Amino acid sequence: MLQRPRTCKEGWKYRLAASEDAKTALKPTRIWKCRNADCRAWVREEFATPNQACPLCGGPMLRSMKHLPPLQNKVKARAKS
Repeated sequence: MLQRPRTCKEGWKYRLAASEDAKTALKPTRIWKCRNADCRAWVREEFATPNQACPLCGGPMLRSMKHLPPLQNKVKARAKS
């Protein structure tokens, strides 16, 4: 069975729907970001150390929020003895 090619309008609708789904999957997440304006480093709060320094430039970091996809915690299976 032959399928007709999508028109520009149909492709546009698909891309719009996909981008809306992606936006709804994002959640506000607490992060630490570098204070240095030239550095773009950031770390999720759950992976940060108590006195977090920038992993790239070593400068101070400050708390902030960023919209990110939620993490899925994967549990490793224990080895059977």
